[in-house]
Amino acid sequence: MPLYRDFSDHNATILLWKYDEKEELDPKTLLEEENYEKVKDYHPTKLKELLLVRKILKSILPEHKILYNGREPYLEPRDFEISITHSFPFAALAVSKNKVGIDIEPFHDKIIRIRHKFLNDDEAGFIEESKETAYLTVIWSLKESLYKIHHSNYWSLKKHYEVKPFSLDFPYNIVCRVHDDKVSDLYKARVEFFENYCLTIVD
Repeated sequence: MPLYRDFSDHNATILLWKYDEKEELDPKTLLEEENYEKVKDYHPTKLKELLLVRKILKSILPEHKILYNGREPYLEPRDFEISITHSFPFAALAVSKNKVGIDIEPFHDKIIRIRHKFLNDDEAGFIEESKETAYLTVIWSLKESLYKIHHSNYWSLKKHYEVKPFSLDFPYNIVCRVHDDKVSDLYKARVEFFENYCLTIVD
């Protein structure tokens, strides 16, 4: 079994799996019939990520399906909320009675080139220069997790998603905010580190 880490808490079951070449990922067994057409042109790696998520689901809710409303995944039957993330060779699934958002990101210096697209001035002010890549990656990932909970086609990660100051030395109880002229919702988040990746969890 490729279970890599269990990040579950009192709010959600959160399982992280890592692909193993010995692992059997049979689309006929794991994939829902409703999604056959959706994945027919998927790259082999992307298909493995999708099937890994199904394998995680089978381990906890074997009778459930993951279906899609546009690009947004949901469980059928709809008795739990879910969030999905993957960055090969890793895939993770969160299942909760409440809204939950998770995201995996690898640490890579290329994120510095796009910081202007998602980082606001307040966030730039608490980044430690010697750890810029790590902070930027975590902030990006936190906003991706927030987006999965609370999203709009009219919002931008830079203007409408905010991460309050935090330290990489204790990345727990991080306060995040989603806001516009009518909405201002606060959330708590945490970050987990493994290999050269981070997993952010908003629940």
